[in-house]
Amino acid sequence: MTPGDPELPHWLQLLRLSGVGPVYGGRLLDAFGGPGAALDATPSDWQGAGVPKRLHPQLQPPDSDGIQSDLDWLAGEHRGLLTHGDPRYPRRLREAAVPPLALFYQGDAALLCRPQVAVVGSRSATPQGLESAAGFAAELGRHGLLVSSGLAQGIDGAAHRGALDAGNPTVAVCGTGLDRVYPARHRALAHRIASHGVLVSEFPTGTQPLPENFPRRNRILSGLALGVLVVEAAPQSGSLITARLALEQGREVFAIPGSIHSPLSRGTHALIRQGAKLTETVHDLLEELMPLLGQDYKRPGGEPGSSAAAAELAPEVRRVLDALGYEATPFDRLLERVSLPLDRLSATLLTLELEGLVTSVPGGAYLRVAG
Repeated sequence: MTPGDPELPHWLQLLRLSGVGPVYGGRLLDAFGGPGAALDATPSDWQGAGVPKRLHPQLQPPDSDGIQSDLDWLAGEHRGLLTHGDPRYPRRLREAAVPPLALFYQGDAALLCRPQVAVVGSRSATPQGLESAAGFAAELGRHGLLVSSGLAQGIDGAAHRGALDAGNPTVAVCGTGLDRVYPARHRALAHRIASHGVLVSEFPTGTQPLPENFPRRNRILSGLALGVLVVEAAPQSGSLITARLALEQGREVFAIPGSIHSPLSRGTHALIRQGAKLTETVHDLLEELMPLLGQDYKRPGGEPGSSAAAAELAPEVRRVLDALGYEATPFDRLLERVSLPLDRLSATLLTLELEGLVTSVPGGAYLRVAG
């Protein structure tokens, strides 16, 4: 829906009704068939539709300034509003318990219907966590799965960048209006996503990053996805809320284990104890998700660490693997053995970890996985 559609101002008015939200807004749409008819109804009709009296004053008059702000924003390129009845509205999200009435978007809205994995985690992530998020995002894209996240600092930003840097689009679900970027330091990242992916939000323009907005954002993130991968999370974090919502929506939940000494591993370890799939490589996700798409999936070359899997590696990656033994090798010693630049060795080790051929151990050392 774009400017010029006669129903658009009614949709924008409905989305701006304080306190009405997707629950009562959905009841109004079900009862009256559209926002215009719902807003023109009488208080007794509203009550008959299940909207309590305390909310009736919110149904009029319209927020004219706010609606004009939305219309001005929507007039920009590659922007629009996906309403619940639009055929482009993502099927998985439509089937959620409380789907958004509509989604503001900037970018390629068709991406929202692509199979995707939500990658979430701590805002105060460790360097290892950031590398894992970026590496998993890149690998998932190579296997045809879109990566979505919440544009937050830490794991979210790393996942978006990992997808984009690998040449894949990504979906960012925002907890503010799309006329602003939160956090502000992600402004350049948000522009990249708008150009090579899509930004979405159920919040109209001008909406600030209020704490209560982010659980609502998280239910959209989990609702769009086939599954949710939690990379690092402290207890009581927003990432665990996303995982809980994913379980309630019948989605798969994956968690990457970490050091028993790290507070950012406690959340992921708790998820694993509760039944989330312990995830060491991208193949752990693919084994669960590909059958949901009607595709049989088998690990390439057999189990991780097998000679067939190793045989497919690029020569440089093969050289690093050959330089490792089955006992822990410190990073500095490995750097001497292979004579690679530090950043390239780090990237190569991450590739081997994602393939399940190498594992890291406390103290910054690495060893081969026996297979």
